Amino acid sequence: VQLQASGGGLVQAGGSLRLSCVASGSISDINRVGWHRQAPGKERELVASISRNTGYADYVDSVKGRFTISRDNSKSTVYLQMNSLEPEDTAVYRCAVLLWGRSSYSWYGQGTQVTVSS
Repeated sequence: VQLQASGGGLVQAGGSLRLSCVASGSISDINRVGWHRQAPGKERELVASISRNTGYADYVDSVKGRFTISRDNSKSTVYLQMNSLEPEDTAVYRCAVLLWGRSSYSWYGQGTQVTVSS
């Protein structure tokens, strides 16, 4: 599986961005897709994830009500709509996949930088 993330940028606090993650390769091996972020000096954090089959989504508490993860299986794409952005959301965002039968996410491709100015 290969993943290509895009959609990052510079935005003012309170603004919005939508990230996209396009998957290619062995799509049927994918159980869930997760958006992770890592800010300088901080540990990587799973922000949101979604089941490829059922669409069930889960979020870290800090983004609940502000971020929405969704999928379009016809385009092999997962989106992360980010609203009411805060400076604390500044990080490199990367999408990753949880393959069937695995217990941890696998990393593919580059991330996309999100910078929120105050």
